[in-house]
Amino acid sequence: MSQFRNILYIIFLFFGVLANAQELTSKELDALQAKVNVDLSFAQESIENSHYFQAKGNLENALENVKTLNDKKSLGLVYSKLGKIQYLLEEYNQATATLIKAMELQRLAKDNINIAETYKTLGDVYMITAKHEKALDYYKSAETLFNQEDLQQYETEAILKKGQAYLALEDFKNAENTFNNAISLSRRLKLNKLLSSSLIHLGEAQAKNGSLGLALKNANEGFTIAKENKMFDVLSTGYLTLSMLHEADGGYKLANKYLKSHLKLSDSLINAKRVLVSPERRSEFIVANGIEYQKDSKVDLKEEAGTSTFTQLITILSIALITILSLLTLSLYKNNNIRLKSNNVLHKKNSELIVSKEKAELASKTKANFLSTVTHELRTPLYAVTGLTNMLLDEDPKPEQIQHLKSLKFSGDYLLTFINDILQINKIEANKVEVENEVFNLKKKIANVISALNNSAVGNNIKMHFEFDDSLPNNYNADQLKISQILINLIGNSIKFTKDGDIWVRAVKINENKGLYNVRFEVQDNGIGISKEKQEHMFESFSQGSIQINRKYGGTGLGLSIVKGLIDILKGKIYLKSELGQGSSFFFELPLEFAEEAIEKEQISYFKGISDVELSDIKILVVEDNKINQMITKKILNKMKLNCEVVENGEDAVEKVKANKYDVVLMDIHMPGISGIEATKIIRAFNENLTIFALTAVTIEDKMVEFEEAGFTDIISKPFKQEDFEKKLFDALILKENA
Repeated sequence: MSQFRNILYIIFLFFGVLANAQELTSKELDALQAKVNVDLSFAQESIENSHYFQAKGNLENALENVKTLNDKKSLGLVYSKLGKIQYLLEEYNQATATLIKAMELQRLAKDNINIAETYKTLGDVYMITAKHEKALDYYKSAETLFNQEDLQQYETEAILKKGQAYLALEDFKNAENTFNNAISLSRRLKLNKLLSSSLIHLGEAQAKNGSLGLALKNANEGFTIAKENKMFDVLSTGYLTLSMLHEADGGYKLANKYLKSHLKLSDSLINAKRVLVSPERRSEFIVANGIEYQKDSKVDLKEEAGTSTFTQLITILSIALITILSLLTLSLYKNNNIRLKSNNVLHKKNSELIVSKEKAELASKTKANFLSTVTHELRTPLYAVTGLTNMLLDEDPKPEQIQHLKSLKFSGDYLLTFINDILQINKIEANKVEVENEVFNLKKKIANVISALNNSAVGNNIKMHFEFDDSLPNNYNADQLKISQILINLIGNSIKFTKDGDIWVRAVKINENKGLYNVRFEVQDNGIGISKEKQEHMFESFSQGSIQINRKYGGTGLGLSIVKGLIDILKGKIYLKSELGQGSSFFFELPLEFAEEAIEKEQISYFKGISDVELSDIKILVVEDNKINQMITKKILNKMKLNCEVVENGEDAVEKVKANKYDVVLMDIHMPGISGIEATKIIRAFNENLTIFALTAVTIEDKMVEFEEAGFTDIISKPFKQEDFEKKLFDALILKENA
């Protein structure tokens, strides 16, 4: 009778869930959640007691209930634990599939803590199946998430496993650095097992890197910790590592002793594990459950003998219910087919999205390479234009030539500004702009910007007005360069579109809270104004009022896009009020931190006071293939009383550095033959201390990593500011020598 009762209960529960899938009461949901929690608790207890099959059964029960709850976070957790059990039971293919399911659910639920554990377990699966590169990727991801969640113990374990992956990939340098990191964290957190394992593996990595003495020291320390704390699995690894190290050191007798100990302990551990995952243990679990089932059956028989008159009614009801179940099965079959078709469509869409993502990444990389090439090709002749113009202006030109040279300088500066605007937009879009705070005088900064732009304003017969709120302090700790860029763009924009009018620049206090001032800036003009339809697109890249405005007033349409990007980076906001023919007002608000005192920067003449004799001993090598740029760089150096030699390619540069002693090398990047990057790598192979500057027109951040890896001391972008160039040379030639 009990069996029939169970059938009835299951059927009615099934109908109830089917009819009210969206209407479960909170009490029913709590009951289901409680069952899931109990199963998870039993599963964890079974894992700790090495009853893996029992744990698997508990998790499979939990899985059925959590599916009804439709809770992605709980479902992801159950799949993650089930995947770990499958890994422990050496069911690696099933474990991989289950853990990937867990990851997908945990990503949707944004469950960073548990997805980190899933990443680590999946890394373990890939490690044991010899897919070491995949394992490394997942260990790195786990480490990052554990770090974000401040789970230092788990982060340390992920770092240790990452080191083991490097070791398996024979990347011994990275392995050594990673194990050192794990050791540092383990010591601080007093994690003896992780510390001993990290020290033993560090010994193996150091031996591979040729530091045998240090390897033996660290491996012995790790072995001692494992032995004192009876960490048998770590001890087994320690025996094997010490055997290998002593063999390499010539201690064959000791190596043999450790190897025998390893084999003995390893066999014991393997046998113990085989017992835990053996078919016999699986059979025990099935038999134990079968005995419980038989006990229930005996009770049912006793109850049935006492209630034989009720049996016929139950039989009829059972037949009716079986018929209903058959109909339901047919319905479910059809629904399952529909679901399968939907899943196929989703998988197809997912594949298309992945392809689209890869295309977008390729497009982004292509864009970066294109910008790198184009800006280099533009900056190289601009270096000649601006360099020659400045030199000619310094050489007392004829009065009638001055205006022509100034026009040439203006054109060069305009082209350089355009290039810099494109690069700035690229950096903002790639989230590579960093905030660099410093203490400065805001009132003086705004006044300086207005003063710098006043000549342009006078040219358009514009009167500039500046109003600074008396309730605002003068000094703040903020990124003054970005604030200047914003003001220059907005005021320059107003000057461009105003004729015979006025421009007002205002800074007003909105509120203050514990030294953090919310400041509203306003740039107002009475120029041509902006139509309503154009205002919607004003802050987009390459957006201007119209083709006619572009022809009449010039510009690239990048200024306001840069302004919007910089304000977003500074956690501010911007808005616009304008009417066609009535002028425009740009408002932006920024949070600024109050500071007590602004520090004035000293103006330094770097080589003033350095004797000619001292400068004559300095040897500089210029590596540049462009004849005009050779001449300009040489003249700039000669003006600073510095002598130099010039070569046209990387091969000659390498030979020159081998044959002569230079204080500084100014290395171009794009040259015939080997590039400046390759030439620097060759030089670094035999001269690590030589100061090598990359004198280049390449400025894309993605390329900067290549320069650092090649071994450049620093980068000087062409065309450069004279004072910046002079400072870097002074630091390298004078300060370094006196240090």
